[in-house]
Amino acid sequence: MSQLRIRTRTTPSGPVIEVAGELDHHSAPEIRDLLPGLAIEPGQQLVIDLGGLTFCDSSGITVLLAARNVALAAHASIALAAVPDMVSRVFRVVGLDQVFPVHPTAQAAEAAWTPPTG
Repeated sequence: MSQLRIRTRTTPSGPVIEVAGELDHHSAPEIRDLLPGLAIEPGQQLVIDLGGLTFCDSSGITVLLAARNVALAAHASIALAAVPDMVSRVFRVVGLDQVFPVHPTAQAAEAAWTPPTG
């Protein structure tokens, strides 16, 4: 059985989901189930911090794409933080490095966020 730890927090830029452990077909539904309940305002940014990730399979990648869809539906953006090398390699191979902005830390992602004007 896979082990996944999820922690969410809210920042002025938007929600942050911190993921640690194994993100696979057993654990991906845990993240998928929390996505609809996130409070994401238009113009905000959803940050997914993968710094504690030890494993990620195609189900994990699919749930990251689902998170992107939730953010876009809320007229918000998404950024990934602390993406492990194993995930970065897969992203480059399938072209997802062009889809997700990536930052070295969640704090860097939050700092890069620009509040909407108007």
